[in-house]
Amino acid sequence: MEYGKIERTLFIDATPDVVFDVISSPEHLKEWWPQEVADLEPVSGSRGTLIWHLADPEPDHIASITVVDAEPPRLFSFRWLHPADDAAAPGNSLLVTFQLTPSGTGTTLRMTETGFREMGWEVAVLEEEYNSHIEGWNIHLPRLVDYSERVGVR
Repeated sequence: MEYGKIERTLFIDATPDVVFDVISSPEHLKEWWPQEVADLEPVSGSRGTLIWHLADPEPDHIASITVVDAEPPRLFSFRWLHPADDAAAPGNSLLVTFQLTPSGTGTTLRMTETGFREMGWEVAVLEEEYNSHIEGWNIHLPRLVDYSERVGVR
């Protein structure tokens, strides 16, 4: 199995403007992905933190995030999982890209996550991280679709 890239293509019954807001603004991100987003703005170079709480009030997972591209309403990309004190770069972070294309009255969203091999993980860690991200996107992307469609009808 190749552990280099995760790709998903989804149709969302909401306009690209709505979907862009849902994938890029902290108020919307926390409705479908992490429970908290700190200090993130949807502009290139913005840095922030994503925080997940599973059962305990203490964070279970904290991840640094840096916006790479923010071109409303067609492209949003970020690097994440880099050390909080380091600048995000290939080799210390994963790159997630959301490309949005108008499709009828909705949006086709193409999500890719790359950089797994560049992280320098040993094979067992690479496989575990890759599979964990597959599992995560399988949970969160359907929530993104549902939430975007609810926001789009407001």
